[in-house]
Amino acid sequence: MPFMFNYYENPPTAGLPLQWRDWLPVKSSLADKVSARFNLPPLQLTCSGTAALVIALTTLVQQQPERKTVIVPAYTCPLVALAIHHCGLQIQLCDLKPNSIDLETAHLTNLLNEKVLAVIPTHLGGRVSDVASVKKLAQFQQIAVIEDAAQALGAEVGQYCDVVLFSLAAGKGLTMYEGGLVTAPETQLRRSLQKTANKLLPHRFKWEFLRTLQLFGYTALYHPAGLHFVYGRGRRKALRQQQWIAAVGDDFDFDIPMHRVGHIRQHVATNAFQRLPAFLQTLHLQAQQRIQQLQKISAIQVIVDQYGQGVWPFLMVLVPTNQQRDAILKELWTSPLGVTRLFIHTLAQYDYLKPIVPKESTPNAEDFAARMLTITNSPWLTDAQFEQICAVIQRVVCGC
Repeated sequence: MPFMFNYYENPPTAGLPLQWRDWLPVKSSLADKVSARFNLPPLQLTCSGTAALVIALTTLVQQQPERKTVIVPAYTCPLVALAIHHCGLQIQLCDLKPNSIDLETAHLTNLLNEKVLAVIPTHLGGRVSDVASVKKLAQFQQIAVIEDAAQALGAEVGQYCDVVLFSLAAGKGLTMYEGGLVTAPETQLRRSLQKTANKLLPHRFKWEFLRTLQLFGYTALYHPAGLHFVYGRGRRKALRQQQWIAAVGDDFDFDIPMHRVGHIRQHVATNAFQRLPAFLQTLHLQAQQRIQQLQKISAIQVIVDQYGQGVWPFLMVLVPTNQQRDAILKELWTSPLGVTRLFIHTLAQYDYLKPIVPKESTPNAEDFAARMLTITNSPWLTDAQFEQICAVIQRVVCGC
């Protein structure tokens, strides 16, 4: 299927484009604005969502030093595993419910014990996970619940947790290229998180200078023409070489940068935040329309919200078989249409994570990883382009 685009690329996720006027100084606080707009407790700004998780785990283990295990979804971002390892804690995988991002209740129940420090349910792709059920199980054994809302800033989250964190990385809606936010509903724990952040996030000019340059590049190049050069070419090269992990950017380093965010990047994100609510509403309306189109294709499943309103950086689609998913990607992954995979494997299937992740069978999570693809929800993906995507999925899945 030929795709005739010259210097045009849709991003894999719908990030908020920056404007040059966002670089102007501003007096208001980003964390305060986000807290007020999304009805969250006072937020602590960090240099990344991963750093936010390190701060959360470090704080919790100081309160319960005898607990060393952290339960995570078997299918989630590898950075979650790296953050747990960074804190000197052990990773315990929990399977998912079939065709779902929610933790499998029976499996989770069997894993909970006095050695568990925290459970981390994940709002994957902006979809709201069933945190209330996790909290109900965990609270009887004084196990903390950390909501991983890295991909869900602006969603209805943070209601049932002990800690909630967000990412401000490139493509995650609001961005400062790399950044994060963390908070806790309970005042004393929130103060402890702030103290931990002050200790773990020193001023590091080299890192902040690099991130500022990267944010400048994002401002200049985050549009379809620029993405062709800084994202599309590299992805297609990795796909030609069958380097799937590199193609989606799952090849993370064990070294986690920990540093304080400078004022310049905070100004940029604070100014851009004024446009975020309207942007999220645009994405919501577009997602609802396109989900209806996808649901006309028999046998596929679009992951939608059941436990609150989420945000829509991309659509997650489950097709009947791994072979059909791969056949769809064979046609669309190298195209500029924004069709890709989220995480290539479950955590236990990454070779570079084998030293820190236990080898366990999690059949539902493995099935989810094998049959799921993502479609960008960027406003730059036109209706005609989306119809091209639907046509390929229909032809492969239905044989017509």
